[in-house]
Amino acid sequence: MKAMESKVMRAMRLTKSANGAPRLEAAEVSQPKPAAGDVLIRVHAAGVTPTELGWQPTLQTKDGASRPNAIPAHEFSGVIAEVGSDVRDFQVGQEIYGMNDWYVDGGLAEFCVTQPSSIAPKPANLTYAESATVPIGALTAWQGLFDRSHLQAGQRVLIHGASGGVGVFAVQLARNIGAHIFATASARNRDFVKQLGANEFIDYTSQRFEDIARDIDVVFDAVGGETFDRSFSVLKLGGSIVTIVSSEDPAAPPDERKKKAFFIVEPNQKQLIEVAKLIDTGKLKTFVDGVAPLTDAASAYDGSLKQRQGHGKIAVEITTA
Repeated sequence: MKAMESKVMRAMRLTKSANGAPRLEAAEVSQPKPAAGDVLIRVHAAGVTPTELGWQPTLQTKDGASRPNAIPAHEFSGVIAEVGSDVRDFQVGQEIYGMNDWYVDGGLAEFCVTQPSSIAPKPANLTYAESATVPIGALTAWQGLFDRSHLQAGQRVLIHGASGGVGVFAVQLARNIGAHIFATASARNRDFVKQLGANEFIDYTSQRFEDIARDIDVVFDAVGGETFDRSFSVLKLGGSIVTIVSSEDPAAPPDERKKKAFFIVEPNQKQLIEVAKLIDTGKLKTFVDGVAPLTDAASAYDGSLKQRQGHGKIAVEITTA
């Protein structure tokens, strides 16, 4: 008997250009198969994090070996195409959104594999493209504000990068629980950030946040660098600071405060379910900066996509079927 031929799918995978810069190229690759505890997703849309192309998990395996031809985009929405033998909570045909592991191939393909614990039913009121822009940003904001900083009603929170892909969720989640929000962004985003729920807007191009935000209970930093370093000075005694931007300097002595503040988002089904509820009840919004087809995914990463709204993330549409 002939061995069954493996199915192929369209994908965008990471290679290098002649000068060594990362480059996305279209390819036909083998369709992944779900193991016993996995689910296979037919991807309809994927969310774009441009910096991902240079991340260690994109370029290397967990044991440090080179990882060629990685398929990026680890947040997505779509439909369950197949379930592994041990999966009970999801069925073929179910609409989902969520994430998958940084070290496996992501959503810039017609199919990807993930764990049931990393996905949840798709928000009913969102399109696939809209849903694909939610998981990483919303979970990062949730975990930073609540799991790590335990933000509560009435507390004062300073959110750096409030108009970005994570910041828009951080402002809304802080507003929903009744925190007093100081938010930094550029002047052109003033009205947008205020509409999200910021009580006090700080234009980082013309104002020093230290002159306005004092006695802060929680700092949520999505900017890093000098902004993060200066933020310790506005914390009240016992306050909490978190950052999603790694600031490790191999040449500098270890700084435990900075090390403790940094975190990386983790998939969480329970939180994805809660986020979907907030979206479907109108208490949380996502913003799609633009949508690119799979064949033009490179434009979503290099900034050349022409039609953009100016806020939120770019989504790559894999299929409209």
